[in-house]
Amino acid sequence: MKKQKISFDLMVYETKDELEQKDQELMEAAINARNDAYSPYSKFNVGAAILLDNGEVVIGNNQENACYPAGLCAERVAIFYASAKYPGTIIRSIAISATSQNYCMDKPAAPCGSCRQVISEYEVKQEQPIAIILMGETGEVLKCQSISDILPLAFNKSFL
Repeated sequence: MKKQKISFDLMVYETKDELEQKDQELMEAAINARNDAYSPYSKFNVGAAILLDNGEVVIGNNQENACYPAGLCAERVAIFYASAKYPGTIIRSIAISATSQNYCMDKPAAPCGSCRQVISEYEVKQEQPIAIILMGETGEVLKCQSISDILPLAFNKSFL
């Protein structure tokens, strides 16, 4: 048997003001998108903003439905919209901000498993990493350079 450790570098910023200007602007777009989320059931609002290599920023927010499986997370809304509107365009980074209508979220929420898998699919498709920037309503901001950092050993087309 061999033991192997998987690790990654995570950048931790005290506030979004410490981010590079382009990342701050992307996070502001995610926050604005978060404010328009449709979440009457969970009361958990998420906004996502994607920076494409053509300079465009595409946003998404979570969309709930009384029939829970019919809803969609902010990350997937943004990615699918970006792919539909700008097919073949490289996704450089995605900023994600989450908050609750019930309490102040002072820490970032990471993408769910389904969203991680979708982001991974697009990294494999474009053969380039997608930086992930996360924050709650207040508090520190986390940034990693690739979805593979937070989804190691991902399932992808190489298995099919």
